[in-house]
Amino acid sequence: MKKLLKIETGILFIILNMVTIATAYGQSGAIALKCEHLSSPIGVDAAHPRLSWQLNDTRQGAVQSAYQVFVAKDSSSLLFTKAYSWDSGKIRSSVSSIIYKGKVLESFTRYYWKVRTWDKNGKLLTDSRTSFFETGMMGMNNWKGNWISDEGSINTLPAPYFRKTFVAAKKIRSARAYIAVGGLYELYINGSKVGNHRLDPMYTRFDRRNLYVSYDVTAQLQSGKNAIGVILGNGWYNHQSLAVWNFDRAPWRQRPTFCLDLRITYDDGTTNTIYTDDSWKTHPGPIVFNSIYTGEHYDSRLEIPGWNTANFDDKKWNETMLRAAPSRQIVSQLMAPIRNVEEIAAKSIVKFTDKDYVIDLGRNISGVTRVKLRGDSGTVVKIIHGERLYQVTATKPGDKAVKGHVDLSNIDVYYRPKDDTDPYQTDIVILNGKGEVDFMPKFNYKGFQYVEVLSSNPIRLQKEDVTGYFMHSDVAAVGNISSSNPLIDKLWKATNNSYLSNLFGYPTDCPQREKNGWTGDGHFAVETGLFNFDGITVYEKWMADHRDEQQPNGVLPDIIPTGGWGYGTANGTDWTSTIAIIPWNLYMFYGDSKPLADNYNNIKAYVNYVTGISPNGLTTFGRGDWVPVKSSSSLEYTSSVYYYVDATILAKAAKILGNQADLARYSALAAKIKKAINDKYFNPATCIYGSGVQTELSMALQWKVVPEEYRLKVAQNLAKRVAQDGMHLDVGVLGAKAILNALSDNGQAETAYKLAAQDTYPSWGWWIVNGATTLYENWDINAARDISLNHMMFGEIGGWLFKGLGGIKPDETQPGFKNVLLQPNFVTGLSYFNASHEGPFGLIKSSWLRDGGKVTYNVVIPANSSATVKLPVDSKAKVFLNGKQVANTQHKLSAGSYRFEIR
Repeated sequence: MKKLLKIETGILFIILNMVTIATAYGQSGAIALKCEHLSSPIGVDAAHPRLSWQLNDTRQGAVQSAYQVFVAKDSSSLLFTKAYSWDSGKIRSSVSSIIYKGKVLESFTRYYWKVRTWDKNGKLLTDSRTSFFETGMMGMNNWKGNWISDEGSINTLPAPYFRKTFVAAKKIRSARAYIAVGGLYELYINGSKVGNHRLDPMYTRFDRRNLYVSYDVTAQLQSGKNAIGVILGNGWYNHQSLAVWNFDRAPWRQRPTFCLDLRITYDDGTTNTIYTDDSWKTHPGPIVFNSIYTGEHYDSRLEIPGWNTANFDDKKWNETMLRAAPSRQIVSQLMAPIRNVEEIAAKSIVKFTDKDYVIDLGRNISGVTRVKLRGDSGTVVKIIHGERLYQVTATKPGDKAVKGHVDLSNIDVYYRPKDDTDPYQTDIVILNGKGEVDFMPKFNYKGFQYVEVLSSNPIRLQKEDVTGYFMHSDVAAVGNISSSNPLIDKLWKATNNSYLSNLFGYPTDCPQREKNGWTGDGHFAVETGLFNFDGITVYEKWMADHRDEQQPNGVLPDIIPTGGWGYGTANGTDWTSTIAIIPWNLYMFYGDSKPLADNYNNIKAYVNYVTGISPNGLTTFGRGDWVPVKSSSSLEYTSSVYYYVDATILAKAAKILGNQADLARYSALAAKIKKAINDKYFNPATCIYGSGVQTELSMALQWKVVPEEYRLKVAQNLAKRVAQDGMHLDVGVLGAKAILNALSDNGQAETAYKLAAQDTYPSWGWWIVNGATTLYENWDINAARDISLNHMMFGEIGGWLFKGLGGIKPDETQPGFKNVLLQPNFVTGLSYFNASHEGPFGLIKSSWLRDGGKVTYNVVIPANSSATVKLPVDSKAKVFLNGKQVANTQHKLSAGSYRFEIR
């Protein structure tokens, strides 16, 4: 008893001592612990996972002088027994992102970890709260399940339902479900859906890599009899709808299939795995057709009440069939999942007849509708989704356009149906006459603002019966913008809406017409995405898709993933530079070199291929400045600039990864390309590139092709060209990526802002004043083609707001915002502007206010980082920092809050 009391007293002393330390220094140490860029993930397969944290220290100049990381299989070991899987030891460093280097991680094991930190004075801070990560399969050999399906073919329409009952004979301590699927699925245990993910697993090149998803299902199991239910959808695995992209000809195409392990740990420490085999039962259900591309058809008369519960009688159900695994690479889906993130009530409803209703959600989204329907048995209800309504009633014979009804003509242009049984962006529900049918599709999403409900018999539909769900990869928001100009704020929100509408486990071009992972759209918008959202897990997955799709000769398709389409002659540097640009931006925003290391050989193979077909340093391998306003740019010039970008990134990656030979080789190649571009396309006498159009001048500045001595003069010429063009844009997608940065980074921020804030055609603002809540595909709203109303390819403006006005930029020499570059522009068109970004070290704030002739500039730099501030002032201005006059030159600041005044 005395011994126990002594131990308890010792523990109390330790706890009190730590509280005393925390109180004395007012700090809580490390916070926001993440493993593989996720909070407390399960299903970690990495042998050496990445661990990261932030330092919570609000004092001026706060920096971490040392850290120590502890990892153990038992949470009590972190406090008492010290039976660590890893003790890093005290490391004198301000690093807050490391790689696990302890004992070999065991599969299916939860590891607890914490971080101890010391402040700038070497004083111990409070230990972090204990976090955890949990390993998954850790290799193919740990799967017990078989891949199973029903006996359907690729042409079978109804979605297969599966079930299995089992008995848990002992008290359950914990349970995990691991499920890998060719296609899509929903998983149920004892009648309840597992998790809140949508459209799992993410789309991959299924014959080369499949993803499995991990769930903690402890709470859904019970002692005694249990039931597992699974519904499979086609997704991109068995694409039955026909379109120009040849999804139906994908080499992996098969009837959906899955493999599941349900691993149960009992209180006595023993384990048991329930897995898929031929003892499972299967049956078709009420989902009589499903297409990720077009819609879902549901016959409520075929519903099977209780099909996924333990006491359901499945004697009439069929046997399952064993199948081959789609690929030999089954890896954990460790990333932000797709969810129904936002519920949107209908804004209005118009009743044309009791068989025809049109609903307006008030904004354009990606996702689904939930519709509550009541009517006679056999009533067929079509739920049509579109982005716009017909504005006039057609007068031509055969034209079905009627004012106020949903118009699909801007988004169904690439659909090639063989008949009328699979209408575009349309769900079909057949009512059972037994009461309300509450329908929401499981295996489809759409891009829309308007919903038209047509029924074969009269139904009564109210506005409250229709709800929209904004569905996308549920990435955390990390950026915020506000300003004195409502148009700028609306543009920022519209850009984010388009970005999220096109994030479904990979970045897409549009959520309706194609849903394709267009590479160009992906890298044009990457900075916008990363300033606003914590998207690294999605991008890392997409880069793995790139590696799966790359040809042995280095060529990439311009849509990724692809069923085979996209390896043509235009899939060149301006589009497929994703292989270099995405990893580089992940390195810049997160300070994580793993994306560069993972893709290094692929970048190299790609650059080598372009070099092989472009021996003189110039290339025509590309698509060009897509959808320009009026002026065309040289394809050789624009393609060669991106070739230069790729070679430059490759050289930088070689340096970071310690490959000196490649550093020398590709630095020389980049210099060769740059010289070739300038020799042919730059006139040093006039400081004009090419024909002098906006895109050509912008790209040279944005990508640093311009010799330094001519940089400001080229920027002046660009500003003059914009003025010549009526202070309006004259660019396509390549110019839209470059122009605002090219101006604001080179002394022409006033012109950049005027372009960004323009509200007449052609401009971003022109869309907004015409009611846009997302970004469009064409500057011309009434163009004959390329008129999707939810596209991301012109989306760089969302990132530019942080850079060009807020001035927040990562520092290449200290990436991941370890050192923040703060280079704001106090443009005269705004009276105030606020930008913030939650980086790896914490929240960065850059905020300025104009009051007459004085500008007040407030910044916040998170603990354990620093900033280099460069103010856009002339030599006559007086600059005060926290009330004291300082020089007008740049300022190096440590962590903390600062107030500049410019008079």
